[in-house]
Amino acid sequence: MKTVDLGQGGLRVPVQGFGAMGMSAYYGARDEAEAVATLNRAVDLGVTFIDTAEAYGPFENEKLIARALGHRRSEITLATKFAMDFDAEGTPLDGSAGHVRRAVERSLRHLDTDTIDLYYLHRVDPAVPIEETVGAMAGLVRSGKVRHIGLSEASAATIRRAHAVHPVTAVQSELSLFSRDLLANGVKAALDELGIGLVAFSPLGRGFLSGAIRSVDDLDPDDGRRALPRFSADSIAANLALVDRVRAIAEARGATPGQVALAWVAAQGAVPIPGTKRRAYLEENARAADVELTAAELGALEGAVPTGAVSGARDTEEGLALTDR
Repeated sequence: MKTVDLGQGGLRVPVQGFGAMGMSAYYGARDEAEAVATLNRAVDLGVTFIDTAEAYGPFENEKLIARALGHRRSEITLATKFAMDFDAEGTPLDGSAGHVRRAVERSLRHLDTDTIDLYYLHRVDPAVPIEETVGAMAGLVRSGKVRHIGLSEASAATIRRAHAVHPVTAVQSELSLFSRDLLANGVKAALDELGIGLVAFSPLGRGFLSGAIRSVDDLDPDDGRRALPRFSADSIAANLALVDRVRAIAEARGATPGQVALAWVAAQGAVPIPGTKRRAYLEENARAADVELTAAELGALEGAVPTGAVSGARDTEEGLALTDR
């Protein structure tokens, strides 16, 4: 798979990464044997940018990555995230310097590694100056425990303040044809100006743009997406019309809806990290790295899913409240 510089910090990654969250949390039934096989197949295909977080489980996804890919540690670029104090009641955000230092030791232990390639602040703690949090993260780089630092779901103003303390290599935020806020709210412009890479989570609209979800009944009973406004019965019915427009464009191209949706994200200058629990979907996603959309196709896709056309918020009110604005 082709590779690209993730920002200007010296980190080079495949043009498509792998989001491992759903293997351990939020997306219903789990199958460890298939997860291990899928992760190893990803590395075989060159999808070696592996994304996890201590919140996924919590801790279980990091441990899964260690079990599945510990023997291939030198082949992968490993990214994880911290934010919550899991020892506190209600697991509130904690961006304090002390928590930064405690959290990294926990992740290093769970990942069974000496160094994390890219360490993200998962959500910005509004009670702690970002300068304190990033200052502590910079100390992890100096100590060799972390190679690069990043932020997730941060505003343009916070990104600028953080980058002034220590170079931020990447920002991870939601980006898809269904969620394009950061292209209009100044975040993408700030990243381009500062030379920071963009990593796109949920690039398939939390699975919607794969074309496989036609009803809420397609989700497992314990799938966390059932709680999202975008996946209510009414919203699914409204959004299927948009998905079918994307499908028509994909079929004309000889691709799947998911592949053109991922290619659209890549065309925005982002590295998408689609997640899956199965090898078949992994291989379909990976082939999107070879799809280069024309200007006409990009325009057609944006016309197929006009700004504001998607029904339902991308997250719950509680989830959106954790997003830095």
